[in-house]
Amino acid sequence: MLRYKLVASDFDGTLRHSDGSVSQNTKAALDEFTAAGGIFAMCTGRMASSILPYARELGLQGLAAAYQGGMICDIESGAMLRDLRIPWEDAAEMCRFLEGECGHIHVYDGDVFYANADDGFLAMYERVCRVRGVRTPRAISAVVSKERIAANKLVAMCDAAERDRLFAHCMQAFGERFYVTSSMEQMVEIAPKGADKGCALEFLAAHYGIPLAETMGVGDNYNDLPLIRKAGLGVAIGNAVPALKEAAGFVSATCDEDGVAFAIRKFALGGEE
Repeated sequence: MLRYKLVASDFDGTLRHSDGSVSQNTKAALDEFTAAGGIFAMCTGRMASSILPYARELGLQGLAAAYQGGMICDIESGAMLRDLRIPWEDAAEMCRFLEGECGHIHVYDGDVFYANADDGFLAMYERVCRVRGVRTPRAISAVVSKERIAANKLVAMCDAAERDRLFAHCMQAFGERFYVTSSMEQMVEIAPKGADKGCALEFLAAHYGIPLAETMGVGDNYNDLPLIRKAGLGVAIGNAVPALKEAAGFVSATCDEDGVAFAIRKFALGGEE
């Protein structure tokens, strides 16, 4: 009998290796888990159009959570069960604020994202996520206002040395009304309240009728904190940021050492407490 019946895992820096691949060992562990009756769900900050192809390549079924859980989709059909948005007036306000803080902003609207800088950050993002952004003028706030874009999330791209300063400023300006987080050292993200991975896990568990005590959450970065805190067992990958390791119930191997597979076999399939 499975000790943990639902495993929700981050993708980048967690499920897949640092070279972008998902190992055969990890694929085998997922197959073993689902064959035993378990449910494996990817829970990522990526757009749905960026994560669903990977979920299908891995042969996953059921639901996947995108935009930190602000959007939840059926893997096979792409049908949306959840779609949280930032009102366009607030999104425009945030963009005006960010235009004074950094030079590179993304605005996400379903399967489309807008970018106000065509630079190395954007090239890296498009290559990794397999998506292409709509280029806008630097004043991306004007585009949001004109098109009345109710955004799934906003992202400010910055040098790693600037991330903490930018995060603090965004928290001060918007933290009471919205969810401010970071999934990598060059990004600060703003999403609707409730669009976090802990809320996503609650949604998934309720959908499948699985108690939260019988769930496992796995991640590597700050945006995974709500997930591992909400799960019955929170697992930090070995390459996770220190704050996640401190909050986790278990620290697994790194992503390049198949840390997700190790945790699934040790706790979900192995039944260890």
